[in-house]
Amino acid sequence: MRNNSVNDKPEYNDSYANQVNEIINTLELDSETDRSILKSRFLSEVVKYEERKLYTKKYYDRFRFTVTVGSIILPAILSLGQMDPTKLPKNFDQIVYWSAWSISLMVTASNGFLQLFSLDKNYFEYALTTEQLKTEGWQYFQLSGKYEDDESHQEAYKDFSKSIENIKRKQVEKEYLGKGDISKKKKEKPFDFQAELIKNLPEHLKPEHLKPDHLKPDPLEKDHLEKDNLIDTLLEKDISTMPDEVVKL
Repeated sequence: MRNNSVNDKPEYNDSYANQVNEIINTLELDSETDRSILKSRFLSEVVKYEERKLYTKKYYDRFRFTVTVGSIILPAILSLGQMDPTKLPKNFDQIVYWSAWSISLMVTASNGFLQLFSLDKNYFEYALTTEQLKTEGWQYFQLSGKYEDDESHQEAYKDFSKSIENIKRKQVEKEYLGKGDISKKKKEKPFDFQAELIKNLPEHLKPEHLKPDHLKPDPLEKDHLEKDNLIDTLLEKDISTMPDEVVKL
């Protein structure tokens, strides 16, 4: 961003930023303070993340290109060493050795830098945050999306500011805390060994109250079974005791 000494208005080296800057100047807001906050807290953040995205992309593309090309060339060079030595130039084996060593070193170093500085992760996060901010801004300027029920930009100002701060806070947590979700995590339930054991038991070994309904015995059938068992028991007993117990049945 640079200053124009004639009009005393901020100008940006980005077409999007210049367009949005003109739009913000035409919004009907109650105070110039709100307008200044939009420029400093929204527009400047978009420009900053756009610059960070492009800066990270430059190194990400270079290291990724080195890893990809090196991974393709290295096997080809090593395969040349399998040819007939009599048909190869003098000292060809040393050339292959040092070439393979150099390419391996470049590939390993490039991949190490990608992982060390999280260039791939940062690039995608910066790009995503930039697009989220831009989308939120266009919805606010057009009073569309979540702002379609608002009558004016001043009415939607607080909701827009809150959305921008939420996007910014999520990005900060990703960068410094490694947490992309600001919502409270659910507390994990303690491990219940007995419940897990019963859960994995075969159906016929589970307690009656935990069995599915289709496996539970029918109450009438159970009552008939008990009576049949009692009759079988009576028949096996001495005949002298049969009348009293039959009456009880």
